[in-house]
Amino acid sequence: MRRLLLTMGLAVMAGCSGNPTPAPAPTPTSTPVPTATATTAIDLTVPPVRFENPGGMWMPTQLDRHAAKLKELGLSIDPAALTDPMAFPLGAVVWLGGCTGSFVSDSGLIITNHHCATGALQFNTTADKNLIRDGFYAATMKDEPSNGPAARVYVTQKFEDVTAKVRAGIDALKDDQKRYEAIEDRQKALIAECEKGRPDIRCSVVSYFGGETFVRIEQLELRDIRLVHAPAEGIGNYGGEIDNWRWPRHSGDYSFFRAYVGKDGKPADYSPDNVPYRPRHHLAVSKTPLKAGDLVMVAGYPGHTTRLRTAQEVKEAVDWYYPRRLKLCDDYLALLGDLRTKHPELERKSQRLFRGLSNVRTNTQGMIDGLTKGGLSAKKAAQEKALRAWVQEHAEHAAAAGAIDALSQHYAKYRARRDADAALSEIMGLSTLLGAADTIVQMAEERPKPDAKRDPRFQERNHKRIIQRQQQAQRSYDRRLDAALFGLALERAARLPEKDRPEILTLVVGKGVEPTPAAIAAAVEKLYDTTKLGDVDERIRLIEKGTLASLKKSKDPFVQLALKVRPAVVATEDRGEGYEGAVVIDRPRFAAALRAQRDGVLAPDANSTLRVTYGTVRGYRPPTKPTGNALHDALFSKGELYYPFTRLSGMVKKHTGKPPFDAPDATLEAAKSPAPARYQHAPFGEVPVDFLSDLDITGGNSGSPTLNAAGELVGLAFDGNYEAMASDWVFIPEITRSIHVDVRYVLWTMDRVYGATRLLEELGVATD
Repeated sequence: MRRLLLTMGLAVMAGCSGNPTPAPAPTPTSTPVPTATATTAIDLTVPPVRFENPGGMWMPTQLDRHAAKLKELGLSIDPAALTDPMAFPLGAVVWLGGCTGSFVSDSGLIITNHHCATGALQFNTTADKNLIRDGFYAATMKDEPSNGPAARVYVTQKFEDVTAKVRAGIDALKDDQKRYEAIEDRQKALIAECEKGRPDIRCSVVSYFGGETFVRIEQLELRDIRLVHAPAEGIGNYGGEIDNWRWPRHSGDYSFFRAYVGKDGKPADYSPDNVPYRPRHHLAVSKTPLKAGDLVMVAGYPGHTTRLRTAQEVKEAVDWYYPRRLKLCDDYLALLGDLRTKHPELERKSQRLFRGLSNVRTNTQGMIDGLTKGGLSAKKAAQEKALRAWVQEHAEHAAAAGAIDALSQHYAKYRARRDADAALSEIMGLSTLLGAADTIVQMAEERPKPDAKRDPRFQERNHKRIIQRQQQAQRSYDRRLDAALFGLALERAARLPEKDRPEILTLVVGKGVEPTPAAIAAAVEKLYDTTKLGDVDERIRLIEKGTLASLKKSKDPFVQLALKVRPAVVATEDRGEGYEGAVVIDRPRFAAALRAQRDGVLAPDANSTLRVTYGTVRGYRPPTKPTGNALHDALFSKGELYYPFTRLSGMVKKHTGKPPFDAPDATLEAAKSPAPARYQHAPFGEVPVDFLSDLDITGGNSGSPTLNAAGELVGLAFDGNYEAMASDWVFIPEITRSIHVDVRYVLWTMDRVYGATRLLEELGVATD
């Protein structure tokens, strides 16, 4: 699954970033079916279940209620340490703006997933040097290249409850839009107060429980991030989409970055003179072998879950959102496949998008399967029915029943134009040049305003990153790719009923012109033939200097298109803001009743803030019904207990010599020799590759450190199992599993395949 949050500028990926069923995952026809021999080990002893995880991505401040259970499961550090985000071990965990990472040395070394390094690898890939395919290892610190000007690492420093300041008087406001604007103004003021005079600090105000609680979070923003090591694709993405979201897995999904700062110790943009950042905490690699039944914890920044949603919202997701997203992924994957066949040189520039879409496609199909065939939609409805009955007996929560009904009404009111709005967002998000033109126009609109009155995205605090994103995007820009994506977005809009088509379609092809594929292609080519926005310096010049008056005189077709479509974009944004302003009254009432029904123990939905989840190393017994994925069903019989560790020999037996089962020769050669005892899993006397746990994770947890009872690093979370894909809506204790790369496989690969002695020594790991 690689629970990766797609951060490719696709508001469309409201079309792509979720959970799945299969229309069998894309399978290269040239790839022989790999054997499943030695991938399961049901003959090995599995300890009895001692904990049935109820699910929950817990805020650190909630963990005091879990202290007794954690101690019972074997926690050997003080449980109070887990309630303090700035103490060890949570203080070592960082946010990468989409994935999670953690410091693992006092010299700013960060470990995360391989798929979280795709952008850095793509940024440093050239026609002569394909780092995505071949991997990378910096022999010295001087050889560590920049991840790009937009790369960031955020170190959390402070949490502060600001609910009273944000929500004061909000319930009395009757207009949804004004309510949204009031909350936004207060958030901006609190952020400005937090960041004043502190250019290295990045603050945010985030909500929990649907707007019931607001917390101001202060983070140190590190801006010089460099690539240290990432294995070859045949290690880091072994099994590709065939194995994605599946168990057994044999993926070495790891990579290393390093954070640098100026010589004064303060965050700075990239410079050869910068020095490694010194974190206040870093994790130690465990020297105690992990085994089945052990307590494990994941600390990270999960992105988005939807458990505090109503049954009606589940229905909307099943009936509209996920089917649309599935078709979107299929359409763009087909386009990218054709482009890469015709123009092989586009593969490196489209790789990140291709992988992201493939991942989301599988995830989306699994989400649909879980909610429909898996019965989770019906389970959600039953839970809501039980809540309605409960509130009738608890007068203090009587408003919750009305809140559930109101949430459906808000959706009907503000999502009536959902098809047109989604199509417009898709079109605006898929073209680098149109997206840049829209940014240019919005910047010209916002710049004359006082900073406090600007759209938060265009406040002074964000100007540098807007420029840096354009610089970063240029590395993957290609006119052929950009035009093809833009053209397909328009074609997909043209397939809608005429009443649902966004106005931009007519603006591109011309009034009275039938938007056929040929007409769209011709119009798109004309736009790209006459624009100057393919030049990143021109884009940056207009962002920095453009005014509405000068832009209206511009002859650039993308600038003119962005100006003309701007009213429609604003209308779409207003509908979204109105919806948020409406639900901020009713969702907290629903969440409060649900929490009370559960005796006060309820985790808020994930929102890209620091969370902790805990459980045990544990296998599972998959359903006996077919999953719908022909390859998976052919390989693995159902109903037998999956042992929670895979082994190196299983990876070797899957090797076919062709992607995605194409292990590097150095890995296969190293696997022929017995591994040192420190890298072995005692039950089967060889290197473990991946392991299962019953932890509760989601997108954004990619790269999160998996910790043992002593708070030491034992692995990295990178995936989940297909059977429980819909756990973002309803947690399923008996079958929800997370998949982790075992740190012993990471170390073995670094040692025996890459000879990464300097990194192993930095990690405090003995070498022969």
